Amino acid sequence: MTTAAVDVFHTADDADKALRRDARQGLTATPKWLPPKWFYDARGSELFEDITRLEEYYPTRAEREILQRYAGEIASRSAAHTLVELGSGSSEKTRLLLDALRANGTLRQFVPLDVSESALREAVEAIARDYPGLAIHAVVGDFTEHLSRTPGEAPRLVAFLGGTIGNLFPHERATFLTEVRQVLEPGEWLLLGTDLVKDAETLVRAYDDGQGVTAAFNRNVLTVLNRELGADFPVEDFEHHAVWDAQHEWVEMRLRATRAVSVRVEELDLQLSFEEGEEIRTEISSKFTLQALHREMAAAGMAIDSFFTDPDGLFGLSLAAPQ
Repeated sequence: MTTAAVDVFHTADDADKALRRDARQGLTATPKWLPPKWFYDARGSELFEDITRLEEYYPTRAEREILQRYAGEIASRSAAHTLVELGSGSSEKTRLLLDALRANGTLRQFVPLDVSESALREAVEAIARDYPGLAIHAVVGDFTEHLSRTPGEAPRLVAFLGGTIGNLFPHERATFLTEVRQVLEPGEWLLLGTDLVKDAETLVRAYDDGQGVTAAFNRNVLTVLNRELGADFPVEDFEHHAVWDAQHEWVEMRLRATRAVSVRVEELDLQLSFEEGEEIRTEISSKFTLQALHREMAAAGMAIDSFFTDPDGLFGLSLAAPQ
């Protein structure tokens, strides 16, 4: 079976320090906030997989449909020898790209980058089993910090799927896209998945499903804090809210205290008070227009070569190259 190299640039100790830093900064801010990356412990990852199968949550289905239709064209246009994926390397969407590049006769190497070493090793094992002969060089790292550590035989296709870029604030997106531009050589490509602006009802339903799966996913971040930082959040006393912010063109997920509560975060020596109705912002999910994508890419020194969408125009994939 194919053997894989694994470089580790983000350790469990790094993750612990980052959680402590983010929790202290976010929970002492006004208004309070937490970054969405802390949703994804083992339970949170399971809940998110459940979300992707919900009728209300269209992004995963729409992006998969785009790749099913256009992966061959993407492979032909990029002629990539290496697929670099920022995020999990085990999904069906990854395989659609790998299959298309292999059918195109150019695929040599797969370079998945993920912050979770355990999830990455599991993904690598599955890919190595199903793609014998494919060189795999995995990187345990944070895509906001370790892009420059991604190896791979040129030309590379860097795939950032799922609309995850929407979780970054505009200034963070600008930094990220500029860093991508800096690591891309002439003839290399970025494939970027973005959710598109649409009616508020469709957007909010995608983040506030009728079965309460997204609510459980949102509240799980408090369970993470309770377990990892010795906090005593009464999880059942925080309710999930999803709100469309038309001015900023993003959906916000929030946790709202249903009563006044006092919370101790033991590992941070932190005492918190929540008034009834007080909220913690746990995620933004920006939505895009094609015009906005062109502007943001151009500001980072890239240009969109091809833009693909599903028949309903719900989601978009941009194939971009350095200018």
